[in-house]
Amino acid sequence: MSIWESLRTAWQSIFANKLRSSLTMLGIVIGVCAVVLLVALGQGFQTSMTKTFNDMGASALYISSAPSKTVVGGIRPLTNEDVTALQDKNLVPAVSVVSPTRTNRGTASYGNNNASESLMGIMPVITKIRNYKMDQGRFLTDQDVTNRANVVVLGWQAEIDLFGAQAPGTTSPIGTYIRISGMKFQVVGTCQKFGGFAGDSYILMPLTTMQSKITGGDVVQQIGILASKPDQVDTAIAQVTAVLRARHFIRTVAGAADDFSITDMRETLNSMEATLAAFSLFMGAVGAISLIVGGIGIMNIMLVSVTERTREIGIRKAIGARRRDILIQFLIEAAALSLTGGLIGLGLAVGVAHAMGQITLGQTQVTPEISYSIVFIALGVSIGTGLLSGTYPAFRAGGLDPIESLRHE
Repeated sequence: MSIWESLRTAWQSIFANKLRSSLTMLGIVIGVCAVVLLVALGQGFQTSMTKTFNDMGASALYISSAPSKTVVGGIRPLTNEDVTALQDKNLVPAVSVVSPTRTNRGTASYGNNNASESLMGIMPVITKIRNYKMDQGRFLTDQDVTNRANVVVLGWQAEIDLFGAQAPGTTSPIGTYIRISGMKFQVVGTCQKFGGFAGDSYILMPLTTMQSKITGGDVVQQIGILASKPDQVDTAIAQVTAVLRARHFIRTVAGAADDFSITDMRETLNSMEATLAAFSLFMGAVGAISLIVGGIGIMNIMLVSVTERTREIGIRKAIGARRRDILIQFLIEAAALSLTGGLIGLGLAVGVAHAMGQITLGQTQVTPEISYSIVFIALGVSIGTGLLSGTYPAFRAGGLDPIESLRHE
């Protein structure tokens, strides 16, 4: 019997028992749909988080003061003088961008609307590290910093909090004044939605304005830096560490800990990607349980089919069918059942993914991503499940004695 004849016979057998075949495929349909959807959600979340990290500066280094409990003898806070030292090309030639930030929680108001927002004192150079996309107006300028101007740029959520729930951009707040700590600040720009775990409830203002009019002093909470070249990141870390240790009078003797920490966003991103990959694998494994259940269903129904068709098998062998022909026929039937279920499950998963569109997980917008690799893996696994599940019934059918089979009632 040729392969095509076996395929034709397999499809005839499946369609002859439509209800039974449908119920048998149900486990495969649910399993493939679950695996594809869960893996697609995992990949979509990983893509969204990677984009968020890139917007935040995936290749940047962030310097902050170390927790006091980790440093013997207290810590020296990061200051404007530290920033100036790091901007000196003679001291740190491997660094190309230095961007200090001072953050403070404060209440902003406009009309009858009051909102608690994250106030961020920044320098315009921060745009070389973080990807702030303007919605309306302009970003902060060096002139704003020099003049200690009372100007602000609103984050996406901050604009909604202060100017109402209408879609940002429909009513322009540019040129209006809001109050922060009793002082008037002019809105010169608004940002598009940033998303991610950082959120969008922020108000940007010049660092000099923040330090002179809100927090006082010259302390900065964080300094973002970029290396001159991608292959000079480790050199930049070494140079920055040497400069700050010297400025903070940290002795070079063994055991003298730094009173600052340097976070390499590359390491954070790699760690996050490894975690998300493991999470996607776990979700795929959970969905695979349904495939195992479906495979057991196929094995069960194929065993029933062997019993029902024992006399048919005897007749086939009596007229010359070899054991291999019977084996191939039942394997093809099992694979056809599983493949059909896989195709239905895949189509269902694609439809559900498109119907879901973009979903929100916390502060992160996630769009399920169904890639070609997922499609091929899902179909391959469904066919493999059918073949494995049909192996024992197929061998049992092929091993039947033709004489005893013909006597079977």
